[in-house]
Amino acid sequence: MKHAIQLPLTLLALVCVIHETRGQSSASPAWKNYPVGEIEFINASPDTRGARIYSAIIPEPVDYITRCAREVLETLYYSPDDSLPDIRKITYVLKEYDGISAKSGRPPRVRIEYSTRWVERSFGESDTAKLEHETRGVLYHELTHAFQLEPQGIGSYGTNKVFWAFIEGMADAVRYVNGCFTEKDCPDGGSYMDGYRTTGFFLGWIAKTKKPDFLRAFNRSTLEVIPWSFDGAIKHVLGKDQDIDTLWAEYQQARSRQE
Repeated sequence: MKHAIQLPLTLLALVCVIHETRGQSSASPAWKNYPVGEIEFINASPDTRGARIYSAIIPEPVDYITRCAREVLETLYYSPDDSLPDIRKITYVLKEYDGISAKSGRPPRVRIEYSTRWVERSFGESDTAKLEHETRGVLYHELTHAFQLEPQGIGSYGTNKVFWAFIEGMADAVRYVNGCFTEKDCPDGGSYMDGYRTTGFFLGWIAKTKKPDFLRAFNRSTLEVIPWSFDGAIKHVLGKDQDIDTLWAEYQQARSRQE
């Protein structure tokens, strides 16, 4: 027998708040009705507890994914007239497996998988708001992979670390600037070549302190800086007097002052 997930009344209230506050897209008028492609939602493991929790918190996943996609697009591009990947279909699969989430495929069709086991773990303290925050953040990350541009002239994701660091760093930067990381999530030390949060928080810091539309310009630099490099893109976007190593050192100093 299938059992509906039971949420305490306080958590049900939070679910209502989430639905109400996320009910309208926060995207600007230019992106509000942008066609992000067909969204196909597949619940491949409906009998799992994680799937039932997900359905209780996000009862309209197609609308939810569409809103998030528009917010990602607005973070990455100046306008719908930019050179956007031609995404015609996004298949989002909720399924039971070990892991968190993954994107596969290339335009015009991409696929995103999200783990019901990760949903269960994220809901471990019965914190509905925390789970929605995590779910949205993971979705921002994977949707960035669907819509972001890629470096040219330096190989591929699997063959070049610069390429890899850009791809994973930008995905976490988009997640960060859209409020789905806290400052406690920022790793200490490392290098801007480490990808994920280490690179993402650094790129987000540049956007917050140097140039508000930095992520858009940095994404677009992949079309304008060939062969692409972090330092070449920084000089292209911020000026020839800037360099990546100096910015990284300044960022580390700023981080140490916050601690």
